[in-house]
Amino acid sequence: MANLTALQQHVAFWDQDNDGIITTLDVYNGFRDLGFCVLFSLGGLLINFFFSYPTRLGHSYFPDPFFRIYVDSIHKAKHGSDTGIYDSDGYLRLPLFDEMFDKMDNNGTGSLGVSELFGLHKRNRVAADPAGWSFAFMEWWTTWLLLQKNGRVWKEDLKHAYDGSLFHRIKDERTKERGWQQGYSWKMFAKGMMDNGTWKTWEHGTDKTTNRKKREEL
Repeated sequence: MANLTALQQHVAFWDQDNDGIITTLDVYNGFRDLGFCVLFSLGGLLINFFFSYPTRLGHSYFPDPFFRIYVDSIHKAKHGSDTGIYDSDGYLRLPLFDEMFDKMDNNGTGSLGVSELFGLHKRNRVAADPAGWSFAFMEWWTTWLLLQKNGRVWKEDLKHAYDGSLFHRIKDERTKERGWQQGYSWKMFAKGMMDNGTWKTWEHGTDKTTNRKKREEL
């Protein structure tokens, strides 16, 4: 991946046959490999629906009839109201990434909680951009579901999510007995509500995500 931009590396996890094209099946299988449930993974197919044509413009003005995403022109699918951490060509702006944490990490923990992520989303919204607001919200929601630990998204995890390396690590961890030890599932939500009356399981010491390999339930 040495010649890929950070944004290309970010999406390359879903191009598991390395042909430069991400099909709807690739997207579904990629989310399943990360531990998301069937329903969520099917919802991920909206990514192809919304982002296929912008990436297709790097090759043709005609839409792809199969809604495939083209990795080499993924930068054309950048949307408004995002963090701006990827530049217009898809390269990672690390100083801007560090600045984001300096501004939004209110407790100095090197992590962002739910309220801080909502604040970040609100700060980045630009006028008359409901599509960008929606895409950014879905991206942050998915990120939190996948990465949260003690209710927070940690800086190093997020950094490696931006460059795509974390996705490969998660897939690898899920093949091991211990599994991926982070994330938030609907079962955790249900247990938290039934046992303690709150979805914030980490506040009661019940934020356990053991054996993610066998519990495809994000």
